[in-house]
Amino acid sequence: MPVPPAPKREFLTILAMLMALPVLSINIVLPAYHQITMDFGLSSASQVGLMASMIYLGLAAGQILFGPVSDSIGRKPTLIIGILIFLIGCLISGLAIDFRVLVIGQIVQGLGLGAPRILTLAILRDKLSGAAMASAMSFVMMIFVIVPTLSPYLGQIIVSTGGWRVIYVVLIGMGISLALFAFLRLEETLPVAKRADFSPGSVLSLYLSVLRNRFALGYAVALGLMSGPFLAYLNLSQQVFEFQYSLGSKYPLMFALLSLWVGVASFTNARIVQRIGLRALTSITFTVVLVASLLAIGALTFSDLPFWAFTAYISCLLFCIGLLVSNLNALAMSSLGETAGTGAALIGATSTLVSIPIAIFIGHFYAGSVLPIVLGFGLGAVASLLLHLRLQMEKNLLPPFENPLVTNVPPLK
Repeated sequence: MPVPPAPKREFLTILAMLMALPVLSINIVLPAYHQITMDFGLSSASQVGLMASMIYLGLAAGQILFGPVSDSIGRKPTLIIGILIFLIGCLISGLAIDFRVLVIGQIVQGLGLGAPRILTLAILRDKLSGAAMASAMSFVMMIFVIVPTLSPYLGQIIVSTGGWRVIYVVLIGMGISLALFAFLRLEETLPVAKRADFSPGSVLSLYLSVLRNRFALGYAVALGLMSGPFLAYLNLSQQVFEFQYSLGSKYPLMFALLSLWVGVASFTNARIVQRIGLRALTSITFTVVLVASLLAIGALTFSDLPFWAFTAYISCLLFCIGLLVSNLNALAMSSLGETAGTGAALIGATSTLVSIPIAIFIGHFYAGSVLPIVLGFGLGAVASLLLHLRLQMEKNLLPPFENPLVTNVPPLK
């Protein structure tokens, strides 16, 4: 029996919870990094930071897998399969007696999380496009930001009372609950008549059609260039706040307060994106990141940033990230139609594969100074802004019948 459409706010809330699951799986473990380092006898705290990167690596593979699957069998069945794989990964991680097994569990988790990660975008694209999609995405992000705000607190409580392995018991419970909620309340947004055949030839054809769309691919790369420094910040946040700035047990509080800026940005974006325009707002945001990073780099040439200066800088950056995640995804997805699942897969996988080596590279050079993080954001902003301007120049030079942003969806403002 088909599930009747959920009210708009309930529908977007379900999507927000699906989108939040990958971030929850990473952030809830952050307070456990020191305990995991001790339990497995790791030589460096930076080694345990690879856990988040491995989840993202699994995410890249999962998105490539589940994109065409969702275009073939529908969004809901694909979502349930992905969450089941995620639960298996949580079980492997929670029972791991060796750090390598724990890393394997993280990859399996990421593989399963690829389904909710891309299906959030694909389901939105099934129903919306352009600035309207960016506005809805901002509402999703506004709800979603509660998770990274509260999850470090939850992680710290779990670690202090039951140990880091209990975190995975909690994640299993959340995964089961979310799967049941989505199954009972989420409608199928891809009609049978619009589904693609699932065969090696058809899947390859779908991927090639998306890969030939340089606008979707270009904005996926831009998203990856900005996500890399952000992932590095997540991996290094405990070392930066708990040890470099000597916050100790106050680290989750500071992490939570700073994460609120992503929610503020999403709330703001939902109200201004259709007034200013998607492309113009993206240009402005890249410029703000670049200027803020240049100022921080200038200050770092004299001495390391004091605590107040770094928190001011990272607040600005997280606000900009909140804008960019919604708007770059909307720009990347805007030229895709019925292949939104495959398109979301390649966009997510591309941005993830770009971001992981950047994050690892930045983490490698961290030695008690935030300079690598600041340089990462600054260089990412330069490259992304240049790519954004180049794509817009190409778009304006194309005749309407060759312009995918014009032929497949209503023109973006």
